[in-house]
Amino acid sequence: MAGNLYLTVLNGIKTLVAALQTSAGAGDAGKLVALDSTGKISDTMMPVGIGAETSVITATEALGAGDFVNVYGSTGAKCRKADATTAGKEAHGFVLAAVESAGPATVYGISQMNNQLSGLTPGEMYWLSTTAGQGVATTPPSASGNIVQRLGKAVSATEIIFSPDDPVQIP
Repeated sequence: MAGNLYLTVLNGIKTLVAALQTSAGAGDAGKLVALDSTGKISDTMMPVGIGAETSVITATEALGAGDFVNVYGSTGAKCRKADATTAGKEAHGFVLAAVESAGPATVYGISQMNNQLSGLTPGEMYWLSTTAGQGVATTPPSASGNIVQRLGKAVSATEIIFSPDDPVQIP
């Protein structure tokens, strides 16, 4: 998507050019940068090491924006909804955009802000829920076989700073 138009001189001719909101890489070198629809600079414009720490991983089920995900190996890295009812499905990250099954999921990791949630209490600690994916709870699960994993603290009604503890299975 193109940003605002700006007047420049190309080959001696005054020309309107659009500022870019995302970058395709080296081919966009020297072009003007525009803020995206959120009023921020796209991570695609930033050098490696600057911006959100993410990995693009194939989803093995449909994911919703804000879902906490489990990363596992199955002919390469894959991700699925994290779930406190199943050992081995602890949260390793989250997604900010919905992804179809078999689609590429941008997974955000530790110390990143999950801002796609709702109904949170600022200052409250949240735990992985027995509801797969977006399920968060203010109390840890307690049933035999459940996984207890702290996910992080809410900083607003829609945001958690993801700072997970190691998971512990209840005997």
